[in-house]
Amino acid sequence: MNLDLEKQAIAGNEQALLELLKLHEDMLYRTAYAYLKNKHDAVEAVQELTYRALKKIHTVKEPAFLATWLVRIMINICLDMKKKQEKLIYNHDVEIASTDQQPFEIADIIAGLPIEQQELIYLKYFQDMKNADIAQLKQIPEGTVKSRLHTSLKRLRVLIGKEEL
Repeated sequence: MNLDLEKQAIAGNEQALLELLKLHEDMLYRTAYAYLKNKHDAVEAVQELTYRALKKIHTVKEPAFLATWLVRIMINICLDMKKKQEKLIYNHDVEIASTDQQPFEIADIIAGLPIEQQELIYLKYFQDMKNADIAQLKQIPEGTVKSRLHTSLKRLRVLIGKEEL
């Protein structure tokens, strides 16, 4: 087994890494599809893998295990995606079960919020960011993030019809 391509990739040669990803593309896609059971999500996982591999390739210690390293990253990405999907499905089901209304799309309701509130909701609950990280990203105090999130959630409850202003 010739490990030149792996050594070049670990040394920082992006073209070598892209060639390795191309060589292992079928195996990585099949792994993603086996976990996610969805073509679109599997493709998204492969894209995320490419990004993470480019960012962290320098951490690989043994060139012979590069393919194993890629599969491990793919599995972690798939598990993360499944957790997010389950969380969204659970939250969506709880909201539907707790209202007498017809089923609705949470995205449609969030779209009724001002843009700043929408962004906070998506960062916190869809991107799983911590308040401190949101504060740093938005360049505002963490307490401001908390109070704006509280206001946004209260407004969401009003839009759902569970609370009055």
